[in-house]
Amino acid sequence: MPHLDAIWEKRNRTPVLILSALAIFFTALFDWWTKPYVSFGFLYLFPVILMAGFLPRYLVAILGAVCAILSELFSSLPPEQAFIRLGFETLAIVGCGLFVGELAQNRRLTMAAQERLRVLVETSPAAILTVDDRGFIELANSAATQLIAPRDGNLVGHPVAAFLPDLHHALRPEAGPQFRASMQCRGHRDNGDSFAANIWFSTYNESFTSPKLAAIIGEISEEGPSPEAPAMFMARLERIPLNSREIEVIRLLTQGMKNKAIGAKMGLPEGTVKNIFQQLFTKLSVRSRSQLVRTALEEYRDLL
Repeated sequence: MPHLDAIWEKRNRTPVLILSALAIFFTALFDWWTKPYVSFGFLYLFPVILMAGFLPRYLVAILGAVCAILSELFSSLPPEQAFIRLGFETLAIVGCGLFVGELAQNRRLTMAAQERLRVLVETSPAAILTVDDRGFIELANSAATQLIAPRDGNLVGHPVAAFLPDLHHALRPEAGPQFRASMQCRGHRDNGDSFAANIWFSTYNESFTSPKLAAIIGEISEEGPSPEAPAMFMARLERIPLNSREIEVIRLLTQGMKNKAIGAKMGLPEGTVKNIFQQLFTKLSVRSRSQLVRTALEEYRDLL
């Protein structure tokens, strides 16, 4: 069933304006013909609402005022009462028209933004996908489909754990602050082959829904070690050791907990938790909690 707001699509502009103008004309005609027995003034509201989706604001205001005047011309009220009713009718018709006009304009802007985003994601050479709170893929562009190569040619609706198990572990069932991170892991294609992948992901919340996850996936060439590989390997071997309390604080931080909640979980005062964070910032040479989360997921994931 088509939505009612489809009336204000640009392709319907001419038919809607013509039909609305005819509706105003026939409403005024019947209002004059039935004078003073029946009032059709309220019927002016509907064509004004329909035309408001295509007309600029000043024309909506002028049209609403004209319809209110037409309604009063064919009413049977005395002049002192007609003036008051004219003011209220003008306010009601113009107000409704401007309100609907804004709704229609906002809908067009939203649809245009969604279309630009869809084109950007679909034409991107990077594999992009989103995962819902249950771990199922909600959206995947063609690059992601080519990378993972599902048997049915469609990734939507499949569990991400079947292809990228580590990405599934990054999902958090409870709501928390948004965080962004990157990691390297093994991915699995639907035909059984595996590949090395770089993944950049972030969590996000939609209204009244559990946290979801968006990820960009890049395949790592395994033809030979890159020039940076030895340095990265040595950096991992020489990573700074952390004590059990610091590891537990980082683990709770990656779950989205605040200082107060972390302290309650570990039985520590909030001030002690803050001191531990300061020590971690100094040890790991990071400046913010988001950098700490990213470093933890990249370098200390096996300890979490």
